[in-house]
Amino acid sequence: MLSLSPAQHRFLKAKAHALHPVVMVGDSGLTEAVVREADRSLKSHELIKVKVASDDRRAREGIMEQLCAALEAAPVQHIGKILVLYRPAEKPKLVLPQ
Repeated sequence: MLSLSPAQHRFLKAKAHALHPVVMVGDSGLTEAVVREADRSLKSHELIKVKVASDDRRAREGIMEQLCAALEAAPVQHIGKILVLYRPAEKPKLVLPQ
């Protein structure tokens, strides 16, 4: 899993505020199709929101950890049913503060 400094965390949270979820995790949970779609979205956007249908907070935290491990991404934020993930692209669009 990628790690972020506190300044980078704040920067990414601010950038994610205006985003809409691009990946949805339904009642079936974290499937290969969801992981592929999240990977595809991270490649093109770097910073994405994922909406999880589950009402169980621990299940959502587990999904966040699994997604970050599978995609080599950094967890940015978990608010309610929304997860925010970041992974730099080959040619980064976002310039993170140090």
